[in-house]
Amino acid sequence: MDWSFQLYSARNFQPWEDVLKTLAALGYKQVEGFGAVYDDPAAFRTLLDENGLAMPSGHFGIDLLESDFARAEKIATTLGMKLIACPWLEPVERPIDADGWRALGKRLAAIGAKVRDAGFDFAWHNHDFEFAPLADGAVPLRLMLEAAPATGWEMDVAWVIRGGCAPLPWIDEFGSRIVAVHVKDIAPHGTAPGEDGWCDVGDGSVDWAGLLTALRNRTPARHFVMEHDNPADFERFARRSIEAVRRF
Repeated sequence: MDWSFQLYSARNFQPWEDVLKTLAALGYKQVEGFGAVYDDPAAFRTLLDENGLAMPSGHFGIDLLESDFARAEKIATTLGMKLIACPWLEPVERPIDADGWRALGKRLAAIGAKVRDAGFDFAWHNHDFEFAPLADGAVPLRLMLEAAPATGWEMDVAWVIRGGCAPLPWIDEFGSRIVAVHVKDIAPHGTAPGEDGWCDVGDGSVDWAGLLTALRNRTPARHFVMEHDNPADFERFARRSIEAVRRF
């Protein structure tokens, strides 16, 4: 398996030239992009090529995908992406009822149609807010996915858990929709306060050995992306995490 690395995890450890050299030396073959690396896609593609790295997936904000899809398409094409993932919704933009979440799903369906017509796959990337039950008990992510049946899911397993849900039932229910996975770990309670409660993969409470088996067997996921939202040392995180998953 060619493990990927979400470059957001290294945003505080510049320059990108050094980040990419480090990742390649550690054995990564792929990286996942986000907004901060899209300013000069051609120059960044050169850096990737020089380090033998590919960028098969990337995150794009919903506003860009809706208002200037041509720009997003050019970025994705230049960087060699196959999967475009929409990763976030600002708190003030989040729906407050079931109809609102279904409407968001329909927005994603419309975006997804454009993305697929351009030759890419499309997915939603979750955080924890999509798992907060509504007053009637409905779970927003289910409403979104049901309203956008052709939209894939980039499952961030650790955020599912932080959202109060067990990952396996969601893998069982929506496994056919999971096209990519964020591999992230949750530090034991009371530890890693300077890293927002995240830790190196394999050091935390997430059963990655079991979950990777389930994800490989029950989903079509092709991209397994290492991520830590706020590492104190990105090289430590990248090195120890890839060493851990190779043992699973």
